[in-house]
Amino acid sequence: MTSDIEANRILWDVRARVHGRTVGDRFYDVPSFLAGRQTLYGIERSLAGDVKERDLIHLHCHFGMDTLNWVRLGARATGVDFSPVAITRARELAAQAGLKADFVEADAQSLPKHLAGRFDLAVATYGVLCWIGDLDAWMRSATTTLRPGGKLILVDLHPLFQTVATLDPFVADWPYGGGQPLHETVVGTYADAGVTTEALDVVQYPHSLGEIVTAAAGAGLVIDNLSEHTETEVDPRGILQQRPDGLYEFPFSVTKLPLLYSLEASLPSATS
Repeated sequence: MTSDIEANRILWDVRARVHGRTVGDRFYDVPSFLAGRQTLYGIERSLAGDVKERDLIHLHCHFGMDTLNWVRLGARATGVDFSPVAITRARELAAQAGLKADFVEADAQSLPKHLAGRFDLAVATYGVLCWIGDLDAWMRSATTTLRPGGKLILVDLHPLFQTVATLDPFVADWPYGGGQPLHETVVGTYADAGVTTEALDVVQYPHSLGEIVTAAAGAGLVIDNLSEHTETEVDPRGILQQRPDGLYEFPFSVTKLPLLYSLEASLPSATS
């Protein structure tokens, strides 16, 4: 019987083969990346600050585009993903781009010991924790990679936004937190609605904002900043309308609800 993590790995192996190779791909335009396109968004770049000559580990790196753009900004970057197909493609992409980065195949809930204590920054962005069954283990594992004084930067879909299936009509069909496994059958990919892939059984996990912050604190991190973002540069789920200024928002009656959250948390230094 296939375990939940193996089922999800099969899905991401399939996506790693497809992404960046279809005409309608919303996120992974490889030719423009190779021509110099910056794939990182303003939120993570602002939180990371100047990364020149800093050691950065990028968790859930997929096939490496964002990892390599951290390199373009001056970081010494290591990308980690549990998909062997993604890691192979990341190494190939680095060679094509003429950029140097390390890529490691590993489960972010249990990172290898050789990554411990090596990094100034641990970064994970967009579509991360919904795939994590053991939130506490993920936070502990991410924390072990940091040097004293190092920072975790996490930017992800807001748990409230994840509860929503459609906006018109408004349907909410996803729990707000609790962490219980939710099994579903997936066909296709978020990156290109026109692509059909084989039907795959996968599992995701809803985590509330409170559960996420509590797990970070429980791993020994100090919470420096938690922000909830109602305007973003990207529609991660493909269900929003774009404003004339190019940004996206999550309208609800007369207000706007959060689309993303960002968490900045530090590992205390020995002298703290």
